[in-house]
Amino acid sequence: LDCFLLSQTCIFACLGTFGADIVNGKKAKKNSMLYMASVQTDGKHNCGGFLIHPSYVLTAAHCNKSKSNILGHIGVKHCIPHLQSSTRPFRNDIMLLMLSQKINPNNHVNLIRLPEKGEDGTANRVCSVMGWGRKRPNGPLSARLLEANVFIENQQKCHYGWGDEYIDSQMICVHGSGGSCEYDSGGPLVCGATAVGITSFGDLSNCNSRLKPNVYTKISAFLPWIKKNMRNVE
Repeated sequence: LDCFLLSQTCIFACLGTFGADIVNGKKAKKNSMLYMASVQTDGKHNCGGFLIHPSYVLTAAHCNKSKSNILGHIGVKHCIPHLQSSTRPFRNDIMLLMLSQKINPNNHVNLIRLPEKGEDGTANRVCSVMGWGRKRPNGPLSARLLEANVFIENQQKCHYGWGDEYIDSQMICVHGSGGSCEYDSGGPLVCGATAVGITSFGDLSNCNSRLKPNVYTKISAFLPWIKKNMRNVE
């Protein structure tokens, strides 16, 4: 696969690309989310992603497409989806993109911190999701980066909504007046200054459903996988 990275500023200032569907979101402050990247297919936004290392972007495994993926203008050497990833049901929904050259953090591009083991966010903690896209299901797309506040849901309600599709050990679910939707996959769930989750799946018929809360891959559960694959490829 051909993969490329583009800074947040150049995404909407130069290309006007579209991205994640954030429902009931607000415009993100300028230069506030410099780790955000747009994973594109044939020049069109497909998924979100975020910079976790000068050489790596983290995203969702189900964003892996047979066609060329585009993040911008820096080539990617390797696309590394989890080998046990699946979408029916969703499992191990995580992928690394290794860039062809290292990015030096600056005023336009920067890294986001990953959690420590067990640092997943407690129930009812306020966190945020972000992306470039629809404010409502099937509505018009936006070229501006949007963010929405969400709350970490307790595991019992996650199971109530999703049944056996939800796995405590590798997932987090959230609720709130705003939230993510289709094309937001791969973007981060951010608590404080830490990316604790990767947007994975939700109810596409109601992108902000309280009965079926949006689900995120729990990054802390995959820290050994991330470190191993970054080390093996380098």
